[in-house]
This record gives sequence, structure tokens and C-alpha cells, in this order.
Amino acid sequence: MLAFCFACAGAAAASPEPAEGERVRAVTTVRADPRTGRLVRVTEFRSLGGKRLPAALAVRPLIEQTARKHAVDPDLVDAVIRAESGYNPAAVSVKGAAGLMQLMPATARALGARDRFDPGENLEAGVKLLKQLQQRYGDDRLALAAYNAGEGAVARYNGIPPYRETVEYVRKIESAYRRPRAAGADEGSRGRRQEEPVRSLLVETDADGRVYLRTR
Repeated sequence: MLAFCFACAGAAAASPEPAEGERVRAVTTVRADPRTGRLVRVTEFRSLGGKRLPAALAVRPLIEQTARKHAVDPDLVDAVIRAESGYNPAAVSVKGAAGLMQLMPATARALGARDRFDPGENLEAGVKLLKQLQQRYGDDRLALAAYNAGEGAVARYNGIPPYRETVEYVRKIESAYRRPRAAGADEGSRGRRQEEPVRSLLVETDADGRVYLRTR
């Protein structure tokens, strides 16, 4: 069980959110998938008081910090996570990709992630990869296609590969990425949010081995 402690702010008024400085736990359980009957790992985020929290809200502070560290738009990272894992840190694909940003074992190792199921390590490696692809192609759509299908496939077709999965993947992320940007009020409000200083993250481990992340 991995536990977090964030100082969260800026959530929608209608959404349940952690109080300032409230600890947030990521609790992973194994259950049967109602569609396939297969056992799958599912992670829920809860406050220490037991209140269930939306995964996107619980993880957002870590996304903000990691994305800004690598100069990537946090909303793009959010859209990629939604498409890749649906915000389930315990997600594993049929091909063996794992975690929030669905990293393959070799990719995770190359980018320094030892535990693909650790949200912090997974995000650090996944965002770093996304930034590398953006810099290589200078085009978010090609970067997303390479993230999904691999750089070899993008080179082979000199653009987005005509794979149904990849085409739909890019379209889905573009749609999700535009939505929060359009709904984010005016550009002034976005500018103010981006000008906020990046908060550092304190990592603490208690006597039982639980890891707590605290922004400051």
C-alpha cells in the first residue's frame, strides 16, 4: 500500500477533495474484472479518514510538479494517463506495460524507474519520455504516436502509423487535452496558474514502511 500526503488546491467545488495537508492513501486490491472475469489489480485513493477521492485529483499535485520539472503541460500528461491507465497505478496491459503511464520494463529501466507501480517513479519516467519525444519530433501528435506505437513505426510511415489503435489513441488524447484547456476560463487564469512557484516534494517513510509525499 502506497500512501501520499499532498497539500491540494484548485479543485472543482463539486468534487470531494483532500483538506490542506491531508494524507492521501493509494490502496491496491485484487478483484475480478466484471467483463472478463480475470483478476485485476485496482487502486483507490482515500483520505486517512476513509473518504474516497477521485484518482485524478489525488495524483494531480504530483503531475504538476513532474510536468513542470520537464517543461511539459500538465494537462497533456493528464490526458496521456487517462488514455493509458485510466489513473490506475496498478494497471498492466496485455503486452506487459504497467503503471499510470504504462511503461514497458526496458523503457522504465532506461529512464530510471525501478518500480513501475510507484506513481512517483512511473510519472518521472513517463513524463521524461514524453518530453524526449516532443523534442525529437517537434509535434505533439507525432510524439503521442511514438509513445503508443514506437519510434520505429513513426519512422517507417514517416508520420502517424495507420494503425487503428494508434490513430484512435492520438485522437482520444487530443480531445481530452483540448477539453481542460477550453474549460480553463481565459488565458489569464492559465497564465496565473503557470506562474505559481513550483513546490518541492518531501518524501517521508514511516516505521511501517509507508511512503508519504508532502508538497511545500
